[in-house]
Amino acid sequence: MNTTLRDVRSPGWTANPVPDAVVLMLHGFGSNEHDLASLAPALGLNLPWASLRAPIELGNGGAAWFPITTPGVPDAAPVEHGTEAIWAWVEANVDPGTRIVPIGFSQGGLMATQLLRTRPERVQAPVVLGGFVLGAPQPGDDALLAGLPTLFWGRGAEDRVIAPVAVARTSEYLPRHTSLVERVYPGLAHSINAAELDDVRGFIAAEVGAAAVARA
Repeated sequence: MNTTLRDVRSPGWTANPVPDAVVLMLHGFGSNEHDLASLAPALGLNLPWASLRAPIELGNGGAAWFPITTPGVPDAAPVEHGTEAIWAWVEANVDPGTRIVPIGFSQGGLMATQLLRTRPERVQAPVVLGGFVLGAPQPGDDALLAGLPTLFWGRGAEDRVIAPVAVARTSEYLPRHTSLVERVYPGLAHSINAAELDDVRGFIAAEVGAAAVARA
């Protein structure tokens, strides 16, 4: 497993002046750091952003945040190792006063929830697309119960990739631990469509600030 994550970054990525927030894009199983970077113009992001490559190399250009064992029921230790790798990247590349806005798809969506569940004070407006939550308790769960931060969870009504047990677990966890904005898109499989991107754009504008995205 790589201990130093590779990334691609927005042209406006800079440490001076220090931004209030930066977007972290977290791809799905078998994809890479270039995948979600294409969302930046679709979302009209005015925030600096970085798209990270997961630490486990799968070959043929793909990577993963954790191995797939039982679908929808990943082992906790590899997920937590992946979470630590993301935080190590953040500590090396982001000012301590800057908040993280994670946008993750599939496995990357789970990693977005992991960032929130491990350091909730550092995370703002997480976006989970076709993802789910880990079954194991995490250090920030009690803080989330108290604070109920806003989170966007979007998924396709026809998604057959994410196991039903994972969707059920997430449907139980998120309403209790967050101020959940949930959207289910008719006809959408394990993917992202224009309607979902429009909703994410509006969510970021509402939660981070209107200046965080360009006007549609």
